[in-house]
Amino acid sequence: MPPATAKRPAITALVTGASSGIGAALAGLMAADGVDLVMTARHGPEMEAMAAQWRQRHGVAVTVIPLDLARPGAARELTAEIERRGLAIDYLVNNAGFGTWGHFSATPVIDSEELLRLNVEALTTLTGLLLPGIIERRGKIMNVASTAAFQPGPHMAVYYASKAYVLHFSEALAFELKGTGVTVTTFCPGATETGFQERARMQKAAMLHLVKMPGSEEVARAAWSAMRAGRGVVVPGLLNWLLSRGVRFAPRRMVSWMSAMVAGPSRN
Repeated sequence: MPPATAKRPAITALVTGASSGIGAALAGLMAADGVDLVMTARHGPEMEAMAAQWRQRHGVAVTVIPLDLARPGAARELTAEIERRGLAIDYLVNNAGFGTWGHFSATPVIDSEELLRLNVEALTTLTGLLLPGIIERRGKIMNVASTAAFQPGPHMAVYYASKAYVLHFSEALAFELKGTGVTVTTFCPGATETGFQERARMQKAAMLHLVKMPGSEEVARAAWSAMRAGRGVVVPGLLNWLLSRGVRFAPRRMVSWMSAMVAGPSRN
């Protein structure tokens, strides 16, 4: 009779923005690897359908908490609900975010406020509130930034600035957590085939016509691999990586001009 093997302790991951795109694909990969999930996003039915499938297929526990993290105070509500349900978070994936396209002067201020609450405030609050437990369990954090984090972004000024915050905050946090056993991965994908472009109303942006965008499954695989390995700043794709490095050596005015050409209206 073969010797009994010790059962691996359960790992629970909180994934925000988990109803579609990279977040949904990433949650699916985690479930396939036996990670229990807490999923949150605005759209509950989509998450419930995926949760039922993963419970049956992979035998994992999946908790769905529909919530709009762009609403004031929502991040604190989420952590309170997680605590009320007796759940302990080992892995945190701050994936939720959105962008707005167009000149800042023509963008309703309320849209910019919601963007900053989701992309910056919710990410920071969730990380801060869940961090003590993650340190105790020597867990992992992944904050999803973007290649937008490496330069200013005319036509998407607030979005690019929000992702620069995510990049710099995450790098500083990773430094501070050295020696705790907690890793912080800053994942910086380029344009990806998700619902992001539709919500940002950027269908006319030049970047969507310059190169073929990878699908969310492909990008999610790179993200999950990086998080498991505890890597730091990760830019998937050779072209994305080269562009993120190249802007360091170009004059700042040229960087803004190049960014405006890519994010601005297509000339086709």
